[in-house]
Formats: sequence, C-alpha cells, structure tokens
Amino acid sequence: MAAIAHTHPSHPQLREPPLPPGSSSASAFAPASVGNIGVGFDLLGHAIDGPRDIARVRRIDAAQVRVDAVRGAVAGTDAIPLDPERNTAGRALQALREALALPWGFALELEKGIPLGSGLGGSAASCVAALVAANALLETPLPREALYPFALDGESVASGSRHGDNVAPMLLGGVALATPGRMLALKVPDWLHCVVVHPDQVLETRRSRAALAEPFPLQIVVAHHTHLALFLTGLQRADPELIAAGLRDVLVEPRRAPLIPGFAAVKDAALVHGALGASISGGGPSVFAWFASLAQAEAAAAPMRAGFAAAGFDARSHVSAVAGPRAELLP
Repeated sequence: MAAIAHTHPSHPQLREPPLPPGSSSASAFAPASVGNIGVGFDLLGHAIDGPRDIARVRRIDAAQVRVDAVRGAVAGTDAIPLDPERNTAGRALQALREALALPWGFALELEKGIPLGSGLGGSAASCVAALVAANALLETPLPREALYPFALDGESVASGSRHGDNVAPMLLGGVALATPGRMLALKVPDWLHCVVVHPDQVLETRRSRAALAEPFPLQIVVAHHTHLALFLTGLQRADPELIAAGLRDVLVEPRRAPLIPGFAAVKDAALVHGALGASISGGGPSVFAWFASLAQAEAAAAPMRAGFAAAGFDARSHVSAVAGPRAELLP
C-alpha cells in the first residue's frame, strides 16, 4: 500500500493496540478545539477539555459506510445529513475504506455534544471520533498520523477546504501545527490555560470564510507573520511575554469581528483580566483567551460571558488547560 501520511523523523509512528479479537464495534470521543489560535489561520489549533462529540462505529459485512443516526442535545442536530457523502464523519470513513481497499464497511452513530456553527470544531470532532473508533476495528490499527488525511477529507465536507487546524489537535491533543501534508504536536507549558466562551449565536463556517475573500495589503500580511513568529517562539521558550506579543490577529479578526455581536466587549474583558491575548475561536462566534495561570482564567470567565450578555446573548464558558486532551476510545 502506498504511503498515506508524512511523519516527522523525531516523532516515530506509534500504532495503537487493536481491540480484543472478535470485537465488532468501538466508541470514541473527540474534544472541542480552538482553530487558528488567532495568529495561525488554517495552521494552528488546540484541543480543550469541554464539549465533545462521540462516535460509535460497527463493522458490517456490506462494503459501504452508513450513517445510522445523529443524536444529541445540540440544536440543529436533526438537520445533519445521514448521507455519508455529505456527513463529515461518513466521508472520513469512506476515505479510510477506499485507501485501505477494505472488503467490509462501517455503520456509524454520532452523539453530538459540540454546538453547530460555534467555532469549536464540531464538524471536525465528528469525523475524528469516527476515525479513531473505526481505526480500532482494523486488524492492524494505523498510527494517528495516518488518520490525518482522512480527517481532512471529512472536514472539507463542512468547510469547503482541506484545513487541519481543528482535526490535528483533536488527533494529537494540545497545540498542533497542521499543514496540508502533516501534523505536528507543539510544546505547551503546563501553566497555560484558556477560557472559551460560546454565545447563543450561530455563524456558519462558509459565511465566516467568505469575509476573507478580498486581498490583504502586504503590510498587514508582514505584520501577521511577525506576530506568528513571536507566538511560536514564545511557545517553544515557554515565555509569556513573547506569547502575548504574538497573540494579536491583525489579519482575520478585523474582518470577522463584525459578524459577532459582543465580540469587542468579550475581548476587552479578557484583556482587562490579564489575558495574554484573545481572539475568535475558529470561524466564530466563540471567543477564546489565553492566560498564564488557571486562577486568572477562572477569574475572567464570568466577565467574558458578561460581554456577550451586554449584547443580548446568553453564553457558556469553558476553562481548560491549553494542552487539552486528544481523541480517545471509550470503554
């Protein structure tokens, strides 16, 4: 079989153990995520300990992928298509089957816990959870790196493009660098914590991306690259001053912020309470902020929610280590 993923030489591929012989089903969860992390558009993301999607996958004799059910308390779940070609998880499993030329198929059930159109990676979580569960049913499970292209196939159904800033941190945990051909886990200091606030708003990914259609002036692009370099160096050195200097999105945030009522107040509340930086989570409308301690993050959560309340929207907040969990099998 041809190679289906690239792996950095310093990160050897680790194969996950298969389930006990005779197992015909597996369940897995995938966490929510913060895509882009402000300065890393379509390039960076990190997992959070908060909402999650769960996939239950059964091995079936028919050489096909079926999406049997989509459930959950998330509003709009009943509108998620069961057609595997139009379902992120279904398409990801189709890509896995096709690449491995499997003579059998998968039946899938999804339990949605991540709100739709929230900027928390809900479409990505469904396909990652499904892939992790299906992978466990293979005679020889693939390493996480090899699941990445299939996750990109699934994610593209929702976003219209193959970007890995959500699926990569879900597969690896913590902060991940996602390129078209590989994903890499980045160092994350254990003192880094985040607050993610999700308002009762829906902002579809395609609409959010449409706001970026016009060209960007060169000086803005150069400034953005400067911030990205400072941010990545700050992570590598565990330097909060460098992280704060870099965590400033001058490229995407100015165009998307007008689509999110209350954004400015939420960001201001985070910065007033000591955030290293704050911006839009993924395509929005959720807003995230990074802090140098858990205590600071916990203290900022309520004021950040109040920023959305002042704009007329209820909101929920999640406080998490930036080094959030990766997708895993469930017992």
